[in-house]
Amino acid sequence: MPMPPSPLSSPSRHQAALSFIFVTVMLDTLSFGIVIPVLPQLIVQLIGGSIARAAVWAGAFGTLYMLMQFVFSPLQGALSDRFGRRLVILISNFGLGIDFIVMALAPALWLLFVGRAVSGASAASFSTANAYIADITPREKRAAAFGTLGAAFGIGFIVGPALGGLLGHWWIRLPFWVSAALSLTNFGYGWFVLPESLPKERRSVRFDWRHANPFGAIALLRRYPQVFGLAAVFFLINLAQFSLNSTYVLYTDYRYGWGPQAVGYTLALVGLCSGLVQAVLVRRLMPSLGERRLILAGLVLCIAGYVAFGLAPVAWLFLLGIPFLCLGGLAGPPAQAMMTHQVDPHEQGRLQGALTSLASFAGIFGPALFANLFALFISDHAPLQHLPGAAFLLAALLLAVAAMIAWRVTRHHPPAEPAATEALVPTHPLEPNP
Repeated sequence: MPMPPSPLSSPSRHQAALSFIFVTVMLDTLSFGIVIPVLPQLIVQLIGGSIARAAVWAGAFGTLYMLMQFVFSPLQGALSDRFGRRLVILISNFGLGIDFIVMALAPALWLLFVGRAVSGASAASFSTANAYIADITPREKRAAAFGTLGAAFGIGFIVGPALGGLLGHWWIRLPFWVSAALSLTNFGYGWFVLPESLPKERRSVRFDWRHANPFGAIALLRRYPQVFGLAAVFFLINLAQFSLNSTYVLYTDYRYGWGPQAVGYTLALVGLCSGLVQAVLVRRLMPSLGERRLILAGLVLCIAGYVAFGLAPVAWLFLLGIPFLCLGGLAGPPAQAMMTHQVDPHEQGRLQGALTSLASFAGIFGPALFANLFALFISDHAPLQHLPGAAFLLAALLLAVAAMIAWRVTRHHPPAEPAATEALVPTHPLEPNP
């Protein structure tokens, strides 16, 4: 008996579905990036003007957001296996839109805090978007499709901070209203355009909590000693990145007097430069340097960038650190490629799941760690001296440890073929890892 035609069999419907998923991923990232320049300033207003207290609360907000991502990303994936992709994606978009309205109207800090929790849960649809693409894309075209999602992620993060800084310059709550309008518009578009990609006969028979467990895949790493060491490097890189997410806005305001607009533009510059480094330089330098030297070079350059950030007494010296920080992006793709060489083909998905879990775990306590460190070293109780850049210097120290681990675990690694990194989706220093 012939199978019924797929709802995506029409080329126009297929293209509309791909476009919708692209926009969904971009908006999820935009929702994270657009509030970076304004959320700390809004916290300052709600608590009465103390930058030190605002830094502590900003760290708590960042931790809460990543905790919700850590919990709800695998949960949404499991729910979509059971009930279909379309329902989960649409609920996520609708929840995100309503939540941004609540945050735009929040008269008190506790309501803003609750709103950020709901935002983290609703914006966890990246895993479901990946599953949707896998459902509708032939095997030989999936790498290109996932690359397109990576581009959406990068665009959302580059545009988000710049747009948030511009809107926040006019009115500090305006970015939340714009995000709400975009998310609800996307929900309405998806309601009429987005077909289901997972037929009922291919769905899970029941919802299994074991498939929604964010810790399950991490056990895989211990079975491969070199992978375990490189995973530690990956974790330290991600942990160091949260020094930027949690203190950049308040640090540049405190030390250089930057407002939301300047912060947004510089964050967009970081995102653009990092994307160019990983999309262009990694591929060009890989044949001549190889994976090991590229990892070590990227870590050393990134250390230099963080040290410049932490010690620069004036803004122009701070800006000189941006190229070094962005060149640190040379380390990530070859490290991921080296790990894939060690793991069996049928375990590649579990490997990527474990790395995502590690990145989310870094995000749970990293923001609070760096935000509290910043608050401590600008207070009257600083243990050594007044040192506003202490968070960035700690990030440099973490990367120094990562460099030593990478040097040790890769010293006997044979040269890899250059093509190994070509399918990797770039990330950059300020991205919440999908």
